[in-house]
Amino acid sequence: MVKIGETAPAFTLKTTDKSDVSLSDFTGQNVILAFYPGAFTGVCDKEMCAFQDNIGKLNGAGAVVLGISVDSPWANNAFSQKYDLEFSLLSDVDRKVVKSYDASFVGLGGIEGYVSANRVVIVIDGDGIVRYRWDAENPGVEPDYDAVVDFASTL
Repeated sequence: MVKIGETAPAFTLKTTDKSDVSLSDFTGQNVILAFYPGAFTGVCDKEMCAFQDNIGKLNGAGAVVLGISVDSPWANNAFSQKYDLEFSLLSDVDRKVVKSYDASFVGLGGIEGYVSANRVVIVIDGDGIVRYRWDAENPGVEPDYDAVVDFASTL
């Protein structure tokens, strides 16, 4: 498991317009990685909207939000447009990033063998070090959004 105090694993993923986004693009900024199981699922909708509701405070504090799921760029694009999200949603279709961050969930929706992202929130500082990590007991559990926003805003 990627632990607090460790260097965050590097990655490059596709965003909703199919362009590449890398963690290294945000060197010097605090980054919130918000892993979510799937677009258009009730709890994920609430989670991404909670980050959107706090985007002004986070951006003002120099923090960037990146949502990560195993959904396609097309699904993430529709999801982003539906909720007018002002942060990037990234597609980990080969599941390498959810595996490297120990953020996998197997059997979402009762589908045996289906690997999705679990609901995991990781805050990485400007030097690429993991400073905060929260893992859901199951994908239906939400993080304490105020705690995440406060932590990322004061890092």
